[in-house]
Amino acid sequence: MVTAIGYLRVNQNLNMKKQAIIWAAFSMAIVAITLQACKKDEPAVGIDLELLNMAKETSGFTWYKNSDAWLDKSSGSGHNYSGLRTRYNATAATQLDAGGKVRSNASFPDGSLVVKELSNGTSADLYAILYKMSNHEHADANGWVWGYVFADGNVATTAIDKGAICTGCHSQANNIDYMLMNKFFP
Repeated sequence: MVTAIGYLRVNQNLNMKKQAIIWAAFSMAIVAITLQACKKDEPAVGIDLELLNMAKETSGFTWYKNSDAWLDKSSGSGHNYSGLRTRYNATAATQLDAGGKVRSNASFPDGSLVVKELSNGTSADLYAILYKMSNHEHADANGWVWGYVFADGNVATTAIDKGAICTGCHSQANNIDYMLMNKFFP
């Protein structure tokens, strides 16, 4: 009887070790897939490079609330940066009111470019880019192409993913065509 109980305990411990090994391997596979999908630290090419080049152009933009001042990160931000500021190209700016805030019923037309600059200092470290181009192959169901590119030209998350890591947050209550500036910076 003692031998049978000892055997069962040893066998149970082996099964637990096997399960732990399987879970560790599974976890490592998920991490590897995630890292590949994010394509971090790869130079921007294709649509990511196009979005970066558009984001680096600063002439002809209107700043949120007509100010280029850096704003402290809001409680609702999913970004890991302490500051941000947002600007709109001339097409997107048609959806801003006289005070530079997004109109409550705004629907941004194709050609709209919204650039959120993120920083831990005084210059942009990362660009979060929304470009409305409904017929673009990488546009999401609402017509937006999502860019997430470091200022040094490396991709944080490729636009090919159609905003998969962004839309969950940007779809929250009180968004205006994915814009959250009015909600967190009234």
